[in-house]
Amino acid sequence: MVYVVSAAALSATVVDGNEAVFFTALVLNYVADWALRKRGHYINRLMRRFGFGERIRELYRLLLLVALALSQELAGVRILAVCAAVMFLANSCQQPLVSFRVRRRNLPVAAMNMDMSALRRRIPDLPSSALLSPRGLSRIPGPELLLAAGTAAVLAGADENWMLVALLAPLPVLVSLVHAAWHAYRNWRLPDPAEVLEVVNRNLAEYRPEVALYFTFAAGGQDFMYQVNMWIDAMEKMDRRGVIILRETAAMRGLEQTRLPVVCVRKADDLAQLDLSDVRVAFYPGNAGKNVHMLQRAEIQHVFIGHGDSDKLASSNRVSRVFDEIWVAGKAGRDRYQRVRHAIGDDAIVEVGRPQLSEVRPAGERLVGERGTGEGLTVLYGPTWEGWTDDACHTSVIPMGEAIIGGLLEQGDVRVIYKPHPLTGKRSKEAAAADALIERLLTEDNVRRAARRDPARVAAVEAELARLEARMAELSGAAAEGDRLQKTRDARVPDRDLRAEIEVVRRAWSELFWSDDYQGGQHLIVKSRLPSLYDCFNHADLLISDMSSVISDFVASRKPYVVTNAEDMDPEEYRLQNPTAGAAYLLGGDCAELSEILGRVRGPVGADPMARRRTQLKEYLLGGDEPPSMERFNAATEALYRKGLRAFPLGTTAEPVPASPNYADTDSVPAPR
Repeated sequence: MVYVVSAAALSATVVDGNEAVFFTALVLNYVADWALRKRGHYINRLMRRFGFGERIRELYRLLLLVALALSQELAGVRILAVCAAVMFLANSCQQPLVSFRVRRRNLPVAAMNMDMSALRRRIPDLPSSALLSPRGLSRIPGPELLLAAGTAAVLAGADENWMLVALLAPLPVLVSLVHAAWHAYRNWRLPDPAEVLEVVNRNLAEYRPEVALYFTFAAGGQDFMYQVNMWIDAMEKMDRRGVIILRETAAMRGLEQTRLPVVCVRKADDLAQLDLSDVRVAFYPGNAGKNVHMLQRAEIQHVFIGHGDSDKLASSNRVSRVFDEIWVAGKAGRDRYQRVRHAIGDDAIVEVGRPQLSEVRPAGERLVGERGTGEGLTVLYGPTWEGWTDDACHTSVIPMGEAIIGGLLEQGDVRVIYKPHPLTGKRSKEAAAADALIERLLTEDNVRRAARRDPARVAAVEAELARLEARMAELSGAAAEGDRLQKTRDARVPDRDLRAEIEVVRRAWSELFWSDDYQGGQHLIVKSRLPSLYDCFNHADLLISDMSSVISDFVASRKPYVVTNAEDMDPEEYRLQNPTAGAAYLLGGDCAELSEILGRVRGPVGADPMARRRTQLKEYLLGGDEPPSMERFNAATEALYRKGLRAFPLGTTAEPVPASPNYADTDSVPAPR
């Protein structure tokens, strides 16, 4: 609105010559334009679509400024016009140069934890100066306002030499243009994808990976990176050499630190060129269209490992039939596939447990919710998201979220940890609104609890937490400068176990974060990586969640849990359809049972009527405690690797299958004849 009104005022006042209103409107218009570029992304895109982008808006102001000077017969108007023209042309030329550089550096191949030093002389650094970056001098307040300042000074009666101020305006823009041109020239002769792949393949030939973790986004971008990150520890602990293969370069930003080689190839043709001649087992954490590009390798045994067991249809999808084996946590996973009758043979399903759950501590024999300090229950509310369609909407946030949180807050001595699914509110406006309401309710109640915390102690702890987070970012490489091409160029084989070092720092962070004098009984809203979900498990007495893998993982703790039954199905029927809820307290749509459930779980663990069921369910869902899950996972990997080796001994591969058109890598699909 400010932009529209100021633009109209500029047009009107240039005619009647009201200089004070004109220059006021010019400054307001410039500031509003700057705000649109920085924050008004949707409106900015809309204006570009209608032919009123940043350059046109700049030209509009410059032309009106020159028109005002001409109408007032201003001395030095030629200087003003020439400076305005130079500045506009320089700004217009800069963006194509920057775009050229960005496109050239956006190679579809990237790598980590390999010796890529052969590329060091071929790939220049990304511009490091903040002022001369792609959003540099041409995008900050200053140059255009210098033109206006010189013109305003002369119109106000100052000496015409003040117009020389206008000569300063093009200088920073010209410097930025030269800088953009220089970096465009430096990136003219970057190595092509084939050259990068050649260096990658030399590393792979030396390393000779035997097992691959293959991941591609189904949708949603980096919000899905938890699906691959949860398997990194297991991959590192295997006896066989592992490699991680990603299909979107953006995924590298969300990948946690690992010592394993990481290769990212966006195109199917580049994937086909990777030297994976020793790989005989490939793991798939998710179902996505680009899986087919790896599945074509017949010499590899393909395994769907998923990203958590639940009673959702995704955990027994008929698409899983394309894999050689399906690995599940326990017998529940096997039964789940048998119930849906997808013609998946029983011998294709292998129970390996959940290696990730070693971090989850089992419940002790203490009184649940009684810590000896008068503090009551800590309840973790971890709802799932709304799904891609309303038919797959399992979230309780929309129909029950407000009632659940309201009921917990009414107890007075209940502390809430709210950790929603990372995608909550991404598709549904109703889910986003419900999520915001829950946050507001918890934040408002925290004001009442603020007296329990010492501000000085809180400030000291937060400073130390920030230091530890910075250290973790440094160790993980997240703080390193440069784009992914520069990081690929600088990649090297790790000389130490950085992941173990990060874990030491993370544990120190966790101990400090969960300390009583820092928490002070405050409710927590957790939407970042830290604290982790399993960390929240360990500090909660009770879980309230929807039908999702969060429940299966929480069962490892043997603590009480509540499953939402928003549609008020018959409890026995609900448990029959959802075995994960077999040891759960069920919470109906009106949350009437909440107070009774909280009362039941406050007693000794042994007195909890569901305690015995949870022990039995844990073994059914996740398998027994012996042998440990990591041993079972490693043994299953070894058995499948040897099976693949028997079918295709090292040095042999299956005959390549002619690739179908890779529509996933193009913007359009050819029309049928």
